[in-house]
Amino acid sequence: LVGTGVGLVLKYWLDKRYIFKYQTHTMQHGSKTFTLYTVMGVVTTFIFWGFELAFDAIYGTKEMRYLGGVIGLAIGYYVKYQLDKRYVFN
Repeated sequence: LVGTGVGLVLKYWLDKRYIFKYQTHTMQHGSKTFTLYTVMGVVTTFIFWGFELAFDAIYGTKEMRYLGGVIGLAIGYYVKYQLDKRYVFN
């Protein structure tokens, strides 16, 4: 739980600063931006889990579950970037 929290804050800071070169203007603006960033992460986590669980249900092997996870992770990261670009760091 602590690792997830630290990773979320660190990734938010890195994305905000280096990927999107975005600055917040007030504490309220920063809080809103971080909340949106977190929500987009939850949405894309469901994409990852959906692919992983679907591959597991369809094929029933550990290897295919991992393949579904890799595919879901790749799609999730792409979708996360697009959502962040459009709705979080616009």
